[in-house]
Amino acid sequence: MRTVPVVVVLSALIVAPAFGQGAAPATPMPAPKPAAKSEMAGVSKSPIPTFDAGTYGRIGETMLSYSAIDVRGGWPTVPGGVELTPGAQGPAVALLRQRLAITDDLDPEKIAGDVYDDALAAAVRKFQARHGLAETGSVGKQTLAALNVPVKQRLKQLAASLDRLGGRSFSFAQRYVVVNIPAAFAEAVEGDKVARRYVVVVGKPDRASPTLTTHITAVNLNPTWTVPLSIVKKDIMTKMRKDPTYVSRMHMKLLDANGAEISPSSVDWKSDRSPNFTIRQDSGNHNALGNVRIDMPNPHSVYMHDTNHRNLFSSDYRFHSSGCARVADVRDLAAWLLQDNPGWRRPEIDAAIAKGGRTDVRLPRGVPVAWLYLTGWVTRDGTVHFRPDVYDHDDDQKRPLEVANQQPIAFARASGFVLQSANAKPATFEHNAYLDNR
Repeated sequence: MRTVPVVVVLSALIVAPAFGQGAAPATPMPAPKPAAKSEMAGVSKSPIPTFDAGTYGRIGETMLSYSAIDVRGGWPTVPGGVELTPGAQGPAVALLRQRLAITDDLDPEKIAGDVYDDALAAAVRKFQARHGLAETGSVGKQTLAALNVPVKQRLKQLAASLDRLGGRSFSFAQRYVVVNIPAAFAEAVEGDKVARRYVVVVGKPDRASPTLTTHITAVNLNPTWTVPLSIVKKDIMTKMRKDPTYVSRMHMKLLDANGAEISPSSVDWKSDRSPNFTIRQDSGNHNALGNVRIDMPNPHSVYMHDTNHRNLFSSDYRFHSSGCARVADVRDLAAWLLQDNPGWRRPEIDAAIAKGGRTDVRLPRGVPVAWLYLTGWVTRDGTVHFRPDVYDHDDDQKRPLEVANQQPIAFARASGFVLQSANAKPATFEHNAYLDNR
């Protein structure tokens, strides 16, 4: 077992001066086929995981590098209103070359010139990949906006991501699952490499998906859905006031404290009092969870699941749920999770779903899962990634920034940065074999 402790805090002075609950029910609609994997927006094909035991330290080191860029004046602003596509030429292209060379997207030896050549197009594609943008090789509106985010803002994203990892414990078993909420994708990691990567739809800004670490314990086929109280209050009661047939049309049952069914007509849907009943939606294609739920006990009552709104997976903006993570090709993820369960390969999963009855398949060993909110992170090949702060969490940073090992500390001292001892609980990341994680 290998434990990576976090031992030192980088003072906030470095940054400040320098820089669902389930899915909301909806009227059933025909489920379109999911988009082909090659069409999915902003999803990396790299086998390198977003999150491993070295993530914390790499973010700290990169903060120091970006602080050095800031001290030198940052990067130039690329002007808008000028066509920046392969074959273009002029001062704006020269600025683009300088901008991309500063962040190592373009080989510094190729910084000179004002022609948009193949090397520059490749650098733009590299930049776009790091920011979850379509890899066109041309500078459109979204790419231009990302290019012109100031280095101070990028430092803030790295600092806030580092802060959110602080104090978190996670065990990296042979297999684990990661959902990075701002990037809206999930990774199934096996043997320190990404075995599967999936587009996900996560919580809308007013119903944000939570950060958490837990274990996946079971796969539920044709699940029922017990509607969380928050959704009963926010959605179902409102809909029932407008349409008294809504609950029955959605194949939902009202249950009292003993599990006995009660009639919707006996409920005062206009009352503001907390409901004294629960609502359960039957299994089937109409179910808000679709045909598969990945069970992962946690205090937020969220999970990963299927959906009957698969059209959302092909969108660039995938923040539509009420807190849970809807997974594209969730049956493939289920088969990956159940590979140690004899008789539960993809054909058996499909057959069980086709039969229509609810089936719960428990995993022989829990698979660790982490839902993270990383708007800035660094993979072990040194690639620095950024995503928009959809939930505005980066402004909530409250405690000092931490750096994971002594190398960046020495660099910080040499650069005149102020260091102090950590007051917060350090992060702990462990490598565990399956035998260590029962």
